[in-house]
Amino acid sequence: GVLHEDLRLLLDTALPPKRKKVVLGVGDAKMGAAVLEELGVQCQTGGVVAELMRGIRLHFPALVRGLTAQSAAKAQLGLGHSYSRAKVKFNVHRVDNMIIQSISLLDQLDKDINTFSMRVRSWYGYHFPELIKIVPENSMYCRVAKFIGNRRELSEESLEGLEEIIMDSAKAQAILEASRSSMGMDISPLDLINIESFSRRVISLSEYRKGLQEYLRSKMSQVAPSLSALIGEVVGARLISHAGSLTNLAKYPASTVQILGAEKALFRALKTRGNTPKYGLIFHSTFIGRAAAKNKGRISRYLANKCTIASRIDCFSEVPTSVFGDKLREQVEERLAFYETGEPPRKNLEVMKEAVVEANEVVAEVKRRQEKKEKKRKKREKRRLEALAAAAEEAAENSVMETEENDVGAKKKKKKKKQHQAEESEAEAEPEENGLEEEEEEEEEEPLPKKKRKLVVEPEQEEEEKKKKKKKKKKAAAQDSEED
Repeated sequence: GVLHEDLRLLLDTALPPKRKKVVLGVGDAKMGAAVLEELGVQCQTGGVVAELMRGIRLHFPALVRGLTAQSAAKAQLGLGHSYSRAKVKFNVHRVDNMIIQSISLLDQLDKDINTFSMRVRSWYGYHFPELIKIVPENSMYCRVAKFIGNRRELSEESLEGLEEIIMDSAKAQAILEASRSSMGMDISPLDLINIESFSRRVISLSEYRKGLQEYLRSKMSQVAPSLSALIGEVVGARLISHAGSLTNLAKYPASTVQILGAEKALFRALKTRGNTPKYGLIFHSTFIGRAAAKNKGRISRYLANKCTIASRIDCFSEVPTSVFGDKLREQVEERLAFYETGEPPRKNLEVMKEAVVEANEVVAEVKRRQEKKEKKRKKREKRRLEALAAAAEEAAENSVMETEENDVGAKKKKKKKKQHQAEESEAEAEPEENGLEEEEEEEEEEPLPKKKRKLVVEPEQEEEEKKKKKKKKKKAAAQDSEED
């Protein structure tokens, strides 16, 4: 009944000031009444308006400039997807498909493990038939058969290992005594190897089943905590699997939930006009087993009612908690006590008020934790972005420094190259000078006449006398001796 703010703003801006006289065509009568109440604009609804709206939708790409039929189809598809996502409110942690597959696999594993264990019993029973009576449990029998192997090799030393597997010293001693006086046939080592290999496979399957049961328990605590707290994880998962989804289970009335899983018996009773079944899958709950025979029908009807309430709370609550499931379980316990002792139970209104108060506290605590996690996540994201920005800045600075170093290195290389070229040019010039000097020396070494030698030697002696007066005579004598 309240007009949307976007539509109100659109009408306020689009309509002229004298809008009371304007007649607006609206396809929905409720929308027309809301527009008339909020804005005072008279709206007309009918076949003509519907045809006009249909024509506008059909020719919308031609009426809007720049819009093609292909882009309009994409826009419609995207709008449809966003609308579907908003209606579904998809959450990864609240997917019931995983529960359906897990409980189906769990039931299949139970059948397979039972079949394989019976095969191990019949196979190993040829060799040690007395073991079946001592160890009746399937998985335990496979472990013991794998541990024993050939019964003739069983001795007092292996008694401790048997006690660790069976967790019972009396049974371990009984197995040891039975192995000494067994009626079984002898078995070859190859057959024993095959039996041990098959027993190992069965043991691994039973261990996987335990892990799968823990996974199912954790998923049920996330998806349907109230239902699992009320009736148990396995029975609740079977109800969800049989209904198809948690939403389908929440839509069922309590009478349907009561006989869910007993459809064949119901239709057979309707066909033969006999008594209809009192319970279906909820028979596996502990409440019905604890009730007396005359009260089983009444307690199953009451339990189906509480299961319906719990499934609806789990399906449509934003933050599912197990508070309501615990309170509903207390109510079923009180009803059982009422059937046995006559003690009147509490009223449903009082219990639900207490549950609402506790649930609000739990939801507030969960929201605070989620906010803290979100803040921590934002801080981590912020730090990561800052680290990336700092790394990018360092990389930019390093690149700038590298370019500067490359420029400086290039300049130094150029200078070195120029110096090297100058040295090479000098080195090329030196051999020529050396050649000239050598020629001069060769010319000087040529034998000169005595007169010319004296003329050449005398100015040398004069220069030496000017520089070094003390060694004048010695050098002159040496030169004279050389000349002689």
